Amino acid sequence: MSSTTNSFLRGQRKTDLLELAEEVGLQNTDGMKKNDLEVALDGYLTEHPNYSSNPKAAPFYQSRARAIGSPVKKDPAAGEPKKRRAAKAAEQAISASADDDSELPSSSGTPGRALALARRIPLPSTPADVARVVDERTLALRERVSSLYEESGIREVTYNTRDTLSTVTSIILSIAAFELYHLRKEVLPDRYAFTIPAVKALGTSDYPVEVPDLFFTLTSRFWYPVLLWTFTSVIVPTIFGFYFNLSAAHSAGNRKRSQQSFSVDPLTFSIAKAVITYVIYQQGVTFGGWVDQNSVARINSAIYGGWKGVITGAFISGVASFYDAVLRK
Repeated sequence: MSSTTNSFLRGQRKTDLLELAEEVGLQNTDGMKKNDLEVALDGYLTEHPNYSSNPKAAPFYQSRARAIGSPVKKDPAAGEPKKRRAAKAAEQAISASADDDSELPSSSGTPGRALALARRIPLPSTPADVARVVDERTLALRERVSSLYEESGIREVTYNTRDTLSTVTSIILSIAAFELYHLRKEVLPDRYAFTIPAVKALGTSDYPVEVPDLFFTLTSRFWYPVLLWTFTSVIVPTIFGFYFNLSAAHSAGNRKRSQQSFSVDPLTFSIAKAVITYVIYQQGVTFGGWVDQNSVARINSAIYGGWKGVITGAFISGVASFYDAVLRK
């Protein structure tokens, strides 16, 4: 039946035909097959040539004009039989039983249908167009990623962190934090707190959680090593660095340089730390019994590398302070 309908209607999908029927005012199209809908639209549009100015219906009249080999014009002599046949076909289509809308007509597999579908698929004309489209998409993606990176503020945080860490003071504090990290395990041992149960969905097992035992802060086993390390690695070097401040002495009389000078000379601080560490932790000097040898042994065993590790850290901070002083000149 569909082979007698307009070629434009045969090349449309059922949803397109339903939209066209709604556009031109064809009623009672619910439940109609695609073939029946083609016949109904063919007859209805043939009876109403005034829809030829409608953008959606205009291709129907153009296709019909090409099929009959003449412009879109109603023949008075043959109009009456065609009207009757079209009206009868429309009535038969409306009264047909409603089948599944997803059922495809037998003509959908025809070469004409396949060619109509192929014409509607936009394809690049040349390989150069394909390469151009790929380049445009890549450039757009790159710009989008770059804008997201700028909006996230990662660059600002990165540069601010670098500026904060790029100082001699930050290097000295980092070395002290490294020593404290290892000393903490000796003076505040971990104790069992609770267990995180296993999660079968993630394939994990029971995980025991341990936390530092703060009750040790009430004992001398905690305070003796901590106070000894504080005096040898912080207090005594700071006193020497403050009073033997070479940077402050050389910047006197120069206002700009005095603003850049340190309250505590980092080079003197590092030298004093290395000397006091060697004297106490390696030579075993007790200064008249003020230094507890048991605490010395615990610190030597706790800190990474013992007294050699502390001297290595002092050497690193000393070189950094010397290099910083050269850059300031």
